[in-house]
Amino acid sequence: MSAAARTGLRFDLPEPDAFTRPYWDATAAGWLLIRRCGACGAAHHYPREFCPRCWSEDVTWERASGRATLYTWSVVHRNDLPPFGTRVPYVAAVVDLAEGPRMMTEVVGCGAAEGLRIGMGLKVAFREAGGFAVPVFRVEA
Repeated sequence: MSAAARTGLRFDLPEPDAFTRPYWDATAAGWLLIRRCGACGAAHHYPREFCPRCWSEDVTWERASGRATLYTWSVVHRNDLPPFGTRVPYVAAVVDLAEGPRMMTEVVGCGAAEGLRIGMGLKVAFREAGGFAVPVFRVEA
């Protein structure tokens, strides 16, 4: 057992601050939020206080559709950081949100990646993690 596991540390919990609180409040309500720039119109994720495309600070929260396509994935067979070790194997993935941004996430409910293919449709779901709702994705039915 690792030292982190013995001390009860977890590496899957966010550390919300005043800026990201709306994002985490939305996930608790079952919504995925992105940020959209008022200056250039670009959407981005992860939440930032400025647009990574044009550097404008004229960015606002926007409710995402929750739809995405699978860009790439990898099956993780070993992870010693708690609590990931109890979840192996799991599918770490990068998805393209319908609104444009690319997002790192996990694909759940698909076994160990049988049937996954690049470009397939996914839908957001939420996993409870220490009082937070963390966005993950499922294969669209």
